[in-house]
Amino acid sequence: MRLGRSLSVCALLAALLTASAPVLFAQGAATTPAQHRATSTPYTGDLSIFETAGRDEKLHIDQVMDILAITPGQTVADIGAGSGWFTVRAARRVTSSGSVYAVDINPEALQYINRRLHKEQLHNVKTILGKPDNAGLPADKIDAVLLLKTYHEVADPVALLRNLRTSLKTGARVGIIDRDGNGENHGVHKDVVLHEAEEAGYHLLEEHDDLVKGDKMDYFLVFAVK
Repeated sequence: MRLGRSLSVCALLAALLTASAPVLFAQGAATTPAQHRATSTPYTGDLSIFETAGRDEKLHIDQVMDILAITPGQTVADIGAGSGWFTVRAARRVTSSGSVYAVDINPEALQYINRRLHKEQLHNVKTILGKPDNAGLPADKIDAVLLLKTYHEVADPVALLRNLRTSLKTGARVGIIDRDGNGENHGVHKDVVLHEAEEAGYHLLEEHDDLVKGDKMDYFLVFAVK
């Protein structure tokens, strides 16, 4: 009888373990690290396409800078600067008493921006060749950051945001404007951005989707370091 009871108990335990295994594996699959998600191929084409008429009004860029608390004398980072569209607007906002870092992983984009700065006679901008996981910004220097329609192209977003933290001053704001998508179609779901920012040590301050969602696809999230 004792042997029979022992075998019954063993059989029961084996059945429970077998039954629970799929649940455990499913939980593991659901917690796949965010940095392994799909990302879009960084744009390397004609940069002049970003200079479309009416883009200031469509993106409400002055209000975006208000929300990021960008004022004269501050230091701003434009990560994924591309053609420098936001760079030059931030440079004018902070005036000659402030400065802007234009960061991009594409050397040709930085050359384009430098030519633009010379043409527009803006002397308060520095270009930086960044890396997929590090913007290369100086420590404890930045008051505000904007990633404008760039986040979906970042190959290692959690590492990038983590490394960015050392460059931020106390109270700095990090804005992300992007388009809803699956990562590969030049967009990324808002929930993915929220999760990755949380993982990198940020918390959500504000959300202003109504400001940039002219086509109901874009969102504007503002973060700060926890």
